[in-house]
Amino acid sequence: MPDTRHSADCADSAHSAHSARPLRIAVIAGSTRDGRFGPVVAGWTLGHIQQREDMSADLVDLVETPLPTVFPAFGQPPAAGTEELLAAVSPRLAEADAFVVVTPEYNHSFPASLKNAIDWHNKEWHAKPVGFVSYGGISGGLRAVEQLRLVFAELNATTIRETVCFPGGWAKFDTDGAATDPASDAAAKTMLDQLAWWAHALRDAKAVRPYAA
Repeated sequence: MPDTRHSADCADSAHSAHSARPLRIAVIAGSTRDGRFGPVVAGWTLGHIQQREDMSADLVDLVETPLPTVFPAFGQPPAAGTEELLAAVSPRLAEADAFVVVTPEYNHSFPASLKNAIDWHNKEWHAKPVGFVSYGGISGGLRAVEQLRLVFAELNATTIRETVCFPGGWAKFDTDGAATDPASDAAAKTMLDQLAWWAHALRDAKAVRPYAA
């Protein structure tokens, strides 16, 4: 009878190393509007992730990495230059274990630039958790987040219950980009802790059984 102990030990060792690797978190700055406040909120979010030993952060700024806005007809090749633009974003989303979406609220919803980035991708979102940091007027961007939950559910992603929001966000940061209310920092930790739990759980599950949409 073959001895399977060595193979099992190797598999356990590989799984342990995989589980120990810091989680790759893609922070998506969703606003591309002139004069946007998003970089302040995204920078603050990035700082919280960088303080953690269990995570590494990659900022995907949709201004610095613009994506095509015209989709090809079904069955037709994409327009010239499309692949080059996607190459600056798609591999980074594919490599991410989880996402934090930083979004404002425009007209009771989220920016068209963010929806465009979501729609250019599909399997990159599959079986991965998504957290949200929102900002805006009196609602703090929460109406944008509620709509994004529906979109990501369609893409087989898991959205995190805990969110961070900044009502009247422009007045909630000092000149150094730090949040003025300590409760915001506490909320960020809670959201990231929850994101980490889901990211580890889903990454480990996919290592055992690849996800099939």
